[in-house]
Amino acid sequence: MAGVVVLISSSIRSSLSQPNPDFHLISRLKASLSLALEIYFPFAGRLAKVENLEDTVAFFIDCNDTGARFHHAEAKTVSVSNLLQPDGSVPDFMKQLFPADDFKNCDGVTEPLLVIQVTEMKDGVFVGYCYNHLVADGVSMWGFINTWSKICSSGSSSVHKPLVLKRWFLEGIGYPIHIPVSEAERPPPPSRELSSMVPVTKDRVFHFTKKNISDLKAKANNEVASCDITISSLQAVTAHMWRSIIRHSGLSGEGETHFKVVVDVRRRINPPLEKDCFGNMIYIQSPTVTVEELLDRGLGWAALQISKLVSSQTNEKCHKFAEGWVKNVKNLKTGVGSRMVGDSVLVGSSPRFKVYNNDFGWGKPIAVRAGPGNNINGKLVLFPGTDVGSIDVQTTLWSGVLGNLLADVEFLEHVTTMV
Repeated sequence: MAGVVVLISSSIRSSLSQPNPDFHLISRLKASLSLALEIYFPFAGRLAKVENLEDTVAFFIDCNDTGARFHHAEAKTVSVSNLLQPDGSVPDFMKQLFPADDFKNCDGVTEPLLVIQVTEMKDGVFVGYCYNHLVADGVSMWGFINTWSKICSSGSSSVHKPLVLKRWFLEGIGYPIHIPVSEAERPPPPSRELSSMVPVTKDRVFHFTKKNISDLKAKANNEVASCDITISSLQAVTAHMWRSIIRHSGLSGEGETHFKVVVDVRRRINPPLEKDCFGNMIYIQSPTVTVEELLDRGLGWAALQISKLVSSQTNEKCHKFAEGWVKNVKNLKTGVGSRMVGDSVLVGSSPRFKVYNNDFGWGKPIAVRAGPGNNINGKLVLFPGTDVGSIDVQTTLWSGVLGNLLADVEFLEHVTTMV
């Protein structure tokens, strides 16, 4: 299970402080969730596993209406100010507000594909969720959240269009895809010795204002002025994060570092799929450079490597990746990223997701956070900031690396920890 994200709202307090017989928070959320699942019906099913003769298995989504899981919790001594720290730090206790953190994708045979937890706090509401990444990606999940919030706010699902389902099949590939049994089983828990060797990770939200972003973009483009490629705002920001993190990761100059980018294939394949087509339609690609190159050649050069990688993801590249993955299925058990090496940065989510448009009927969210399912060292989870044109980057790093980053004047020149 992956992609755990939270919406927080404090404006519901006025509704709760004055009893209103027409407003029942939990029953309203449950009723609207049921209606939303009638539209996004795959989330209400389970994975079905088929065992094959050649020591492989295959999976499909059994849309059997078994249902999603809904948890209601109370934390009346916790306030929004306890969660949203002025310095951008993410308190450790926040993980208790997320559901199903220990689920793996392969658990979807017996466990829900979607789990929701709604926690009523002293002065706000915390809506956390966890979903199975074999079934959906961020585009699909935020589409679901948007639909659910609109139904909850309006009380009706009649105006919402049916789910867009268009399957993409590769020619010459037998379906269903046969997966080695070893890749489809839950991995054993790490040994006590190995667990003790893994450094502790900490989360911090870095806020890039519109001016921060404009300055970084201008700097990156000035450094590659002789090239006919224009660096985007997002590429400039993520390149700044990549260089800054690796600078404090203790890697040798000859060593390699990787910047892992999530690629959405919907509009890249030919013919293209609809932009809101439901499913998991992403894969990961990464430019690989030496640490010395990354640190010595400047922000513009680093952003240029990201830009070239993104623009190279053509229809042919998408097909090539899919064909290769089918022949060598990976990441069903463990997901992506390494907890030990520290040479990679992985970017997830997107500041293009309209996370602050999800009004459940008590006002728009005041903040969004990624949950413990994303706590891989080097993971960057991107969201739009609350002020127009800004970006929030929730960063998970080993505590030592984070400490050094917070003391890096060159890094802090273009970012603020205040959110």
